[in-house]
Amino acid sequence: MSDQQNQEPHAAVYRPDGGKKVKGLFSTQTVEKVGTGTTQRKTISKMYWFCSQEDDAHVSVQALNKNMIPAGGATMVPIEDFLARYNPEPEMYVKTVYPKMQELASTVTRAEESRQRGALYSAQFEYENALAVDEENVRANFGLGLTYVERGETAKAQDILGRIVGLEAAFAPEHKHLFNEFGISLRKSRMVDQSVEYYTRALSLTNTDENLHYNAARAFFDKGDMEKCREHLMEAQRLNPDHEEVKKFLEFLNKQ
Repeated sequence: MSDQQNQEPHAAVYRPDGGKKVKGLFSTQTVEKVGTGTTQRKTISKMYWFCSQEDDAHVSVQALNKNMIPAGGATMVPIEDFLARYNPEPEMYVKTVYPKMQELASTVTRAEESRQRGALYSAQFEYENALAVDEENVRANFGLGLTYVERGETAKAQDILGRIVGLEAAFAPEHKHLFNEFGISLRKSRMVDQSVEYYTRALSLTNTDENLHYNAARAFFDKGDMEKCREHLMEAQRLNPDHEEVKKFLEFLNKQ
């Protein structure tokens, strides 16, 4: 959830009477005591959060990194706690955070366009610029990984793979097309062990996607592990009995 784009520049305040939902920049304050005795004093630390109301009961809150970009995992906060602790920061959002979020989204878009037209070094340059601002940006990490795979730079692709498998947000439903594309690219580039590692991680986070099981089966087939291959095909078939590719794959294995 670290890549934000097309966010409206406002910090709406939740109203129980059905008004606008929470969305925008908010802050929290923590008061700490420093020192002892007569030298003791209070310090106030302030943290900024990008917040978006998910439903009537919860608000998703995501901390800003040092570059004032929402980064890292998000936390769900009950609406009652949110109203008590979080304060809107509309001016800072409009003047600072929102422009930076838009700039980051534009950088990633330029990188994706470069990769799609085969300008892989330009794509690498733009992806790295994005990651310099938000090292956990899901689109940029996947894109840079795909760029290295397409260039045949397996060692660099392996480094990015290690980063991706540590990002739980990378396997969220909204990034499904990205993690499917990345896994397929690894397998087609004969990075079989890496492909198996990747699919194992993906399935540990989202185990109900028949296509993910099907692709995992193909990776295990390439690795020569027929037992695991069949296991994932059977699970894919259980999830979707009408999956034609799964049926054909099982028929092929049964003839062997």
